[in-house]
Amino acid sequence: MEFKDYYATLGVERTATQDEVKRAYRKLARKYHPDVSKEPNAEARFKNVAEAHEALIDPERRAAYDDIARRQASGQPFEPPPGWDSGFEFSGRGGDGRAGSPDADFSDFFESLFGRGGGPRGGPGGPGRGREDMRRGGGSARPEQGGDHHAKVSIDLLDSYQGARRTMTLRMPVEDGQGRLMLQERQLEVTIPKGVREGQHLRLAAQGAPGHGGAAAGDLYLEIQFLPHPLYRLNGRDVIFDLPVSPWEAALGATVTAPTPEGPVQLGVPAGSSQGRKLRLKGKGLPGNPPGDLYAVLFIVLPAAATEAQRAAYQALAQAFADHEPRASLNG
Repeated sequence: MEFKDYYATLGVERTATQDEVKRAYRKLARKYHPDVSKEPNAEARFKNVAEAHEALIDPERRAAYDDIARRQASGQPFEPPPGWDSGFEFSGRGGDGRAGSPDADFSDFFESLFGRGGGPRGGPGGPGRGREDMRRGGGSARPEQGGDHHAKVSIDLLDSYQGARRTMTLRMPVEDGQGRLMLQERQLEVTIPKGVREGQHLRLAAQGAPGHGGAAAGDLYLEIQFLPHPLYRLNGRDVIFDLPVSPWEAALGATVTAPTPEGPVQLGVPAGSSQGRKLRLKGKGLPGNPPGDLYAVLFIVLPAAATEAQRAAYQALAQAFADHEPRASLNG
């Protein structure tokens, strides 16, 4: 997948105001609209212009795109890194135009960042709350609760095992007096409950948008994602890791020390184990009701034959298993 420079597509600088983005889009949309344009490849160019507009016209999508664009050259192979959008706070509203339409035809690049159709990145609260509403004939703001905000936050896997309290920095795009985007930061103390799952939302009451007319603020929903771990990977509540063993430990059986998120344990490797065999530690996955399981996947490590004695040992092994044919299954 190729990284797309949406600013270059619209012919504007990265410092362009939202109004400048809108004007550039309107000019190019008139130029390349397939119903009237005689430009070569007008339909494809119009599609690219519309996609760039959808990415940049909404301040929240634009802020997230800007963050990753600073680290990526246009035209280069691209894959969103894990947790790339962690820490951005969103109000839950979408952009204008076709954003949120299930029929919107955007590129794989766009959808890898913003989802299919580029719709609102909303949390459980949804986008409908927090708009100002004027009483008919009264002219004064009617009290209305503030809108809900949401953000993705990344935590360590061990936080789910133990629970934790973390200071988290959230960034929210706002426009300055000249219509240019800036990121406004705030810090929150967040309690991570034991057993939290990836994709779960934590609700922080009254931490969303302020209310109007004296009404309460909205809520903030934090969507949990786990930072990549050097040892463990997840499948729901189950935790999986690779356990290296020697050929003789796999063949003869052994008791080995295995790491777990709760500390090392002594784990029995059954005799005759093969590569990829899973050893289950029941209830040692993510805490919950019921808890997940922990799986050690055996990975057989062959030692190098670096000395004469080691080469002789391999030769003796070859003689002892002269009738062993490892590729027998390939012969039908």
